[in-house]
Amino acid sequence: MSNLIVSEASVIQAALHARTAELTEREEVRLQARTHGSEQMHARAVRSMTSGVPSSYQIRDPWPIYLTRGRGSLVWDVDGNEYADFHNGFGSMVQGHAHPAIVRAVTERVALGSHFAMPTEDSIVVSEELARRFGLPRWRYVNSGSEATMDAIRIARGVTGRDTIIKIFGSYHGHHDYVMVSIGAPYDDIGPADNMNSLGYGAGIPQAVIDLTVPVPFNDAPAMERRIEALAAEGRLPACVIMEAAMMNLGVVLPEPGYLEAVREITARHGIILIFDEVKTGLCVAAGGATERFGVRPDMITLAKALGGGLPSGAIGASVEIMEIVASDRVKQVGTFNGNPLTMAAARASLLEVLTPEAYAHLDHLNDRLIAGCDEILTRHGILGYTVGISSKGCVHFTDAPIRDYTSFMAHQNAALPELAWLYNANRGVLMAPGREEEWTLSVQHTDADVDRYLDSLDHLARDLTA
Repeated sequence: MSNLIVSEASVIQAALHARTAELTEREEVRLQARTHGSEQMHARAVRSMTSGVPSSYQIRDPWPIYLTRGRGSLVWDVDGNEYADFHNGFGSMVQGHAHPAIVRAVTERVALGSHFAMPTEDSIVVSEELARRFGLPRWRYVNSGSEATMDAIRIARGVTGRDTIIKIFGSYHGHHDYVMVSIGAPYDDIGPADNMNSLGYGAGIPQAVIDLTVPVPFNDAPAMERRIEALAAEGRLPACVIMEAAMMNLGVVLPEPGYLEAVREITARHGIILIFDEVKTGLCVAAGGATERFGVRPDMITLAKALGGGLPSGAIGASVEIMEIVASDRVKQVGTFNGNPLTMAAARASLLEVLTPEAYAHLDHLNDRLIAGCDEILTRHGILGYTVGISSKGCVHFTDAPIRDYTSFMAHQNAALPELAWLYNANRGVLMAPGREEEWTLSVQHTDADVDRYLDSLDHLARDLTA
């Protein structure tokens, strides 16, 4: 009987795989027919811009979709197609596009001068508000999430006098050498939980740097502690643990009860600086980010993306004691565009006028509707998977088992269905970030109608898959 059940399941999976491939081909043809303007722009772009895009994460075969404008929850491409934007600049635009308060603040500021490399009052206002929201009293600015995590790690190394760092296997913390380690690795290369492999993410990263970055699994505090103890025995006690409180690079993976508290206790006991990378969660899942949402305070926080309301931005928060090494100039934390007046004006308007308690209640309402609606559709059509999210962030995991870390993600996630879902969305006026690792990001300007559009697209997908 058990062999019969396995055989039936295999037949069903084979049929689903074939149907997925058939629909993917159909939807790709449909998308190409709708985006000839993007095709022409890409043909022009590749003559002067590598791969025709500003960043490798914007590449899409046979061509990416080129956008022209955005307003509120909507964006338009060069062909005039309208999309409800759930991509939102890889999670940067929780304020929505062209929010009047931010447009006004930046317009007023640019007329007074766009850059000085000198402090302005807005930089003080923003740091005061960040200190209030996140409970860390000292802040410095940078221009991206990569810069924020790079400087935070350097500060931690300066404070502790140690070189080794720990990160979560599969988490992305920016594109500097320190953290371009153990991200998009094949399943067979991951290694056991107590001794995961340090693997460079692409060429050009020195092996000596890779070896200084030690990965551990998410949602497994005992494995982290065993790895820390092994490193201590080698005379390599880490300077810091850098991690997302909720993983945002495998869709969304939430911390299990007690996990963050255990990490906080372990790092404090070993004298290791705990850094929460809140580049994706900060200001997006609560006023005080994941730090507020989960009630665990790290030693340092890194912010970017949503901080600038669409302008390049980043920030590092820490205790007075940690930031003393910067104040005393023993660690150089520098940058010509740090605290740029336009960015600070946008951040001030965003923090004080846009990301209000009412805005977070609105985001929670919309996300709750999305999660419940997606789960209902999956259940009704018998599609394996589940939905997870917090506030503005969420995703559908097309999987036959819960995702709790990178290993389970690679073992159980269906790679083809997220790509098909992206095509269905694009062809039905919903823009999502590409790739099965990405989550949606809502904005404060999204509406219930936008949620309905997303759910209608998923319902079409589920119905066609099971027809």
